[in-house]
Amino acid sequence: PCVAGCPVNIAIPEFISKVAEGQFEEAYQIIAMSSSLPAVCGRVCPQETQCEGKCTRGIKAGCEAVGIGRLERFVADYHNMHATEKATPVPSNGHKVAVIGSGPAGLTCAGDLAKMGYEVTVFEALHEAGGVLIYGIPAFRLPKDVVAAELDGLRQNNVEFRTNWVGGRTVSVQQLFDEGYKAVFIGVGAGLPQFLGIPGENLIGVFSANEYLTRVNLGRAYDFPNFDTPTYPGKHVTVFGAGNVAMDAARTALRLGAESSTIIYRRSRAEMPARHEEIEHAEEEGVKLFELVGPLHFNASESGVLKSVTLQRMALGEPDASGRRRPMPIEGEVFEHETDLAVVAVGTRSNPILLEATPGLELNKRGYIVVNEETGETSIPNVFAGGDIVTGAATVILAMGAGRKAAQEIAKRLLG
Repeated sequence: PCVAGCPVNIAIPEFISKVAEGQFEEAYQIIAMSSSLPAVCGRVCPQETQCEGKCTRGIKAGCEAVGIGRLERFVADYHNMHATEKATPVPSNGHKVAVIGSGPAGLTCAGDLAKMGYEVTVFEALHEAGGVLIYGIPAFRLPKDVVAAELDGLRQNNVEFRTNWVGGRTVSVQQLFDEGYKAVFIGVGAGLPQFLGIPGENLIGVFSANEYLTRVNLGRAYDFPNFDTPTYPGKHVTVFGAGNVAMDAARTALRLGAESSTIIYRRSRAEMPARHEEIEHAEEEGVKLFELVGPLHFNASESGVLKSVTLQRMALGEPDASGRRRPMPIEGEVFEHETDLAVVAVGTRSNPILLEATPGLELNKRGYIVVNEETGETSIPNVFAGGDIVTGAATVILAMGAGRKAAQEIAKRLLG
């Protein structure tokens, strides 16, 4: 059942058997047959709702599930520490495939195709490959050297990375076909932030989580002054939202020297979408959780800089369209909360740059790419897509599963 709970179907009992025998490299090779990013997945996957959530020991024996994610992390780290021989690339089969976006979906698609001899080029808009693994997830949760090791493994398999190539501007889908690529995979993620839509949201000191975390992670603000790219300083930081990204932002603020870091959420703790583990870690580090409160407006100082936010106390009413109980304002329960740095982490949506520059690409009403669920192919022949640009914001491992599915279909399509 644990294998069925894994979006990339890792042979979990087999790799754990090798771990039990002390054959850690052999365990790694079993994982690597299904996953291009084992050291990443071992750290950021929500195992409690996937493989570990289906664990027979946890269900039938009524005790704690096997720590599959931690075992995967250990095995991948062991391999990266002890590997001495470089991977031998598979000889080229003569077909070129382009991947736009170097997040988990794109990297998985590229890695799987490279193992089959395809000449894969990955086009990345930013100056460093890795997508959300680099700019979105903090180093304390996913160390940058871990991502670098995974990328090096792909380079050893002759995957080429071209950074500073913006899909829809620097390069287009049609241009890639004109240059001899036989298939294109789009894995650009959903990186356009959503905001609260309240007065004062454009004040100095109010950031989207995307910008805040990108400044810290990609700009290496966490390592100032070794990297001279400091982020905006805040003594009293307030984060709006309660997903994993919100927890990342709140914990990051404390590491950058904030005196206080507070999560504001309109619903109760029970409805928080973040992993329980992430919520517990945030609280252990000193993050405060304000439940059942919502923002009304941001307030400025005389110099036009954020000084506070006006909050409304809420109560949970009847379920809304999503099935969650709808937060309702409590009349007269309004108060002011001091803050000099606000981070809005209430979700993302699709970035339209590449989508609008690709004629004939079918989108759904939310602006995400429509694909064939069995193959990952879009409305344009031999153009595939996967990850957040198809599903909306989801998990790393689900994006990897989509990249894998597309790679299998591309291989079937081009070489049978």
